[in-house]
This record gives sequence, structure tokens and C-alpha cells, in this order.
Amino acid sequence: MNWGRLAPYFFISPWIVGLLLFTLGPLLFSLFISFFDWPIVGEKTFVGFSNYATMFTDDPLFWHSLWVTVKFAMLFVPLNIFMSLFLAILLNNKLKASSLFRTFFYVPSVISGVALAMIWGWVYNGEYGILNYFLSLAGIEGPDWLNNQKWALLAMVIASLWGQGTMMLIFLAGLKNIPKDLYEAAEIDGAGKVYCFFKITLPLLTPTLLFNLITTIISAFQQLTLALVLTGGGPLGSTYFYAMYVYENAFKYFKMGYSSANAWIMFLIVLFLTMLVFKSSSAWVYYENEVKNSK
Repeated sequence: MNWGRLAPYFFISPWIVGLLLFTLGPLLFSLFISFFDWPIVGEKTFVGFSNYATMFTDDPLFWHSLWVTVKFAMLFVPLNIFMSLFLAILLNNKLKASSLFRTFFYVPSVISGVALAMIWGWVYNGEYGILNYFLSLAGIEGPDWLNNQKWALLAMVIASLWGQGTMMLIFLAGLKNIPKDLYEAAEIDGAGKVYCFFKITLPLLTPTLLFNLITTIISAFQQLTLALVLTGGGPLGSTYFYAMYVYENAFKYFKMGYSSANAWIMFLIVLFLTMLVFKSSSAWVYYENEVKNSK
């Protein structure tokens, strides 16, 4: 036996074991139990596609939670992309203490989700919250953010934007990878900064934008911690996200089979959106030495 050929597999064996035991194994097991009435305690009963049929035809919470999540994603995804790119462009300039600002913007992304929710709970408090205090200085009476059906979802979006540090660094890495001689040549030809951004920066940044767009869509559909800690899905279900719907079916109502079916529908939705983005990327993503046909 040629042990030299097996050596690389020994080095990656911890990852392989972890993948099989903690990712692929549970994934396939969840698919298996999604065809069962599977309570945590009690007899398991095979029900076929009954869990999926019930979800689509006899569970209004499924459609409600899905619609809330879609509304959240429609706000969160473009705002998160825009803010991350804006901060990356600012930090890409030669500024004093730029490394300090990078750290300052990145730190919130590594804070525990529960701790972050506690901070925003204080910020959003209708009686003594710091946000309403600053609004009062401008003569504006702020709402009770987390207890107002009209404002609660927007409050979740704003709080979620707080953790965009990782995406900002990815954009910054993409900006650093753009050759400076392209900008120098454009300046010699008399191009302004706006022209350079739309004709040089943005096209060459589209591969990075594609990656961040996909990860942001996935993150939007997995939103749980903030709403679970801050609002519990309220008020009146305005922040009842799909991930909370899956969580409650599993750990509040102990319907593990039904919850697994919910999770697989989420997986298929995210997979569909990801494939849609990849399919459209041929029209707007530019790779190195690639020339798009403008006709």
C-alpha cells in the first residue's frame, strides 16, 4: 500500500469526520424524520408526505412566517450590501488610524447574538432607550420600537445591520485587489471619481459582490436570535421569522418530524434563490480578463 498517497487524507480526516458526524449525518437524518410524526417522547409514526402537505395547506403560520422573512430579506439584503460596500470604500482610502476604524467596525460582528440583542433592547426601549432620547433632542417623539407593529420589523433590520463587519472586510479585500494603474490611466484620460467607481471599481468588484449577496440572502432567511430575544415574534407576529417557526415546532411543540420538514422547505427556498443569483451572474459579474458583449 502506498502510504504517501493516503497521507493527505489523514491530515484532513478530522474535517471529514466532523462533516460526516455533525453536518452530513444530521442533514440526512432530518430528511428521514421529516416523513414521520416524530415526537421527542413517544411512538414514531410514518406519515409520508403528510408533514409537507399540512404545511402548505393547513398551517397559516407557515405562510405568515415566510412572508415576514421575505419582507425582512427585501430590506436587509440591499441595505447590508450597500452599508458594507460604503464602509469598505471609506476604509480603502488613506486615512489616519484606518486600522483602528477597521477594528471598530468589525468588532460588533463577533459579539454574541444574545449580547447584541440585549444591547439593542436597551437602545430600542420606548421609555428610556438611547435612540428615542436622541430623537427627542431633535424634537421627534420616537415610537415604542419593539412593541409597535409598524416599526418592529424595521428595528430588526437596523439591529441586524450592526454585524456587517465581516462583509465589509471581504469588500475591502476585493477593493485592495483592484490594480491601481487602472485608476491612474483613467485619471490621465480625465475621468472623475464617479466614473471610475461605475466603470472600474464596481465591475471588478462584482465577483466579491456575488459572494456577499449569496451569504446575505442565506443569513436573512436564518434570522432568529434577535427576534427570539427582543420580541419573541411579536408584536402580533410582525417579527415571527421562518427560523422561529421551525424552532418553535421543534423545541416548543416537540414536533421534530414536522420541524424537519419545515427546515427542508427553507433549504429548498434558499437553494432556489442561490441558483437564481448564480444564473443571473453571467449578465453582471465580471471576472479578470473577461469582456462582456454589450450588444
